[in-house]
Amino acid sequence: MLAVTVSPKFQVVIPQAVREQLQIEAGQKLQVVAFDRRIELLPIEPARQLRGFLGGIETDVAREDDRS
Repeated sequence: MLAVTVSPKFQVVIPQAVREQLQIEAGQKLQVVAFDRRIELLPIEPARQLRGFLGGIETDVAREDDRS
């Protein structure tokens, strides 16, 4: 298990192995989420980069009568 130390300025360094695995780059924005007693860092993806990520999804679904 990797561990980090919180600095006096409340900063932490993301270990190199994690940065490489998640392809996190210097200057990249991360969303910080507090969940129970965890802190999660989620990469913020530009909307343009998400284009097409639902390709191949099934679109023939039954809809309610009031939806067109």
